[in-house]
Amino acid sequence: MTIQLIARRLTPLALVLGLGAVLIHGPAIAAPPTDKVVLAPHLAVYDLKLAKSQSTSRGVQAVRGRILYDFSGNACDGYELKFRQVSELDSGEGKAALSDLRSTTWEDGTATKFRFNSENKVNSERTDIVNGSAQRSASTVAISLNKPGTKALNVPVGSVFPTEHMRRIVAAAREEKTILDFPVYDGSETGEKLYNTLTVIGRAIAPGEKPPTDATSKVPALAKLTRWPVTISYFEKQAEKDEQGGEQTPVYSISFELYENGISRALLLNYNDFSISGEMTSLEMKKEKACP
Repeated sequence: MTIQLIARRLTPLALVLGLGAVLIHGPAIAAPPTDKVVLAPHLAVYDLKLAKSQSTSRGVQAVRGRILYDFSGNACDGYELKFRQVSELDSGEGKAALSDLRSTTWEDGTATKFRFNSENKVNSERTDIVNGSAQRSASTVAISLNKPGTKALNVPVGSVFPTEHMRRIVAAAREEKTILDFPVYDGSETGEKLYNTLTVIGRAIAPGEKPPTDATSKVPALAKLTRWPVTISYFEKQAEKDEQGGEQTPVYSISFELYENGISRALLLNYNDFSISGEMTSLEMKKEKACP
């Protein structure tokens, strides 16, 4: 795989952001209540660097970059996320690729409406542009795409949007649940792809335990909150003949520590043959707007 193709492969945190229709098999499990999960508006910056590379040739030898994560809104007005990830990947052979992904999403507080707009460039050349919306009904989630082309499609009604996904993780963690398993739709890539996700929630880290040394340490309010280690793995749909057996390898996974107000620290983006760490270097808590 060339360094340019690897750069196009990079998937951001989002929620978090990478998503035809994938079905979850088996009975539906009731979601934990999310009405008491209040997500904090904030602006966070994460510095990226190569954490590990298993490739000995033509692989990723160095990474530098930054994530800008600007989250605002509430359950009444909806949630907006402005996201940018710039990553420079170096193969160590004089070949480098600069990936620049920008996206803006909005999701209403009841998780029924979702709008998305994103653009990705590699070495200043646009590779992907997506614009569209999604609407949940009682039987399906209808997707309407405007870019890269006009198209309508449906994904399973059990699919969740990114902010709802985060709220469900927090709600499940509070109930000491450790596994969540459902598809997430966020409109990324071409807007037509949906991944199954498996979320694993680790043991709660109590307030005062394992004090962080990154930008979260400068926000006294966070020291009073519980956080959890979380890993979200993303899987593509297997061929029908392979679905009955065998363990599927995730396309990628994202690990982080999640505070109960939705702020994430200590990122690790794992692409199987290499991984990228993200240290929070700046955190600005924005003024919260209460619902009427």
